[in-house]
Amino acid sequence: MTQQPALVIASGNPGKLRELQAMLQSLGWKIRSQDEWNIEQAEENGLSFVENALIKARHAAALCGLPALGDDSGLVVDALAGAPGIRSARYAAKNAGEHADDAANNQKLLAALQGLPKEQRAAHFYCAMVFVRHASDPAPLVTLGQWHGNILTSPRGTGGFGYDPLFWLQHQQCASAELSVTEKNRISHRGQALAAMVDCLKTVRVN
Repeated sequence: MTQQPALVIASGNPGKLRELQAMLQSLGWKIRSQDEWNIEQAEENGLSFVENALIKARHAAALCGLPALGDDSGLVVDALAGAPGIRSARYAAKNAGEHADDAANNQKLLAALQGLPKEQRAAHFYCAMVFVRHASDPAPLVTLGQWHGNILTSPRGTGGFGYDPLFWLQHQQCASAELSVTEKNRISHRGQALAAMVDCLKTVRVN
């Protein structure tokens, strides 16, 4: 009997894990979280989303001994010169390396954009996703996704996580936090990057 291949998700974020696991089911792989090994998060000291995603994937693969999938996602706001960017999860943190809760990050973003009209509140979510077969894989698979919208002046919706309550989608006429999980997975930055990654992984062989 062929053993079911396993893939480690290099994240402990519950919301992100739910989204990734839902879309990876079609591969027939056993999807596991790095939290099963009680390992600490990797130090995200890259200068771009791609660098940080690769750091996470290599870190998880090294400590778990399995192929790993890492992603780094964040919100890029034009009026803030790309902030919060790669610091999206740490935007309102008081100390370097710490994460802040979603409410604090959203409050800081609203304060930074206070008084700006709608036409100056353009933003996009960006996702870089990286798969490594092992920690020293010299040829990682990399896929990207972008999701464009505007920043609201107050939160809407109760779904999603992170900046979803503030991210307005013109075409859908709702905030990201008002989308169903299925719809969000279909159109989001992470959904785009993951759909591309799933296509790549269909031809990958792992032990």
